Amino acid sequence: MKTEWKIFLTIATFLLGATILYGAWTYADSDGRIEWIGTVALLLSFLLCAMCGGFFWFVSRRIDLRPEDRPDGEIADGAGEVGFFSPGSYWPFALALAAAIAGLGLVFWQFWLLGLGLVTVVFATCGLLFEYYSGTRRTAEH
Repeated sequence: MKTEWKIFLTIATFLLGATILYGAWTYADSDGRIEWIGTVALLLSFLLCAMCGGFFWFVSRRIDLRPEDRPDGEIADGAGEVGFFSPGSYWPFALALAAAIAGLGLVFWQFWLLGLGLVTVVFATCGLLFEYYSGTRRTAEH
């Protein structure tokens, strides 16, 4: 995590500098008016990178160094089980379709379509989240 927070906070620092420079440049170039769209976009990009960098910094203080963060780390140190990955699921497609329906409702300003899309987004999110918790419950007794 040490490398990740350094990368994100370096990019955030660059974006903050670019935001200040862009705001000052547009202020001087257009007779005392700032071009707000680009300035706000750069500022929000800075905030997003700072948030990610801050999260990685916070987590890196609470966990042990990973093999890729140690100077004496070997490739074999990272071997073993990484985690569980779903072999296949239709829920991401359903979630994307639901988000597209909600987006179309927002684009055409149709509240019924927006509501339908948001309800299906919640349903698809629950389906994706609880995909492996459905079915019969197995206990140690059976």
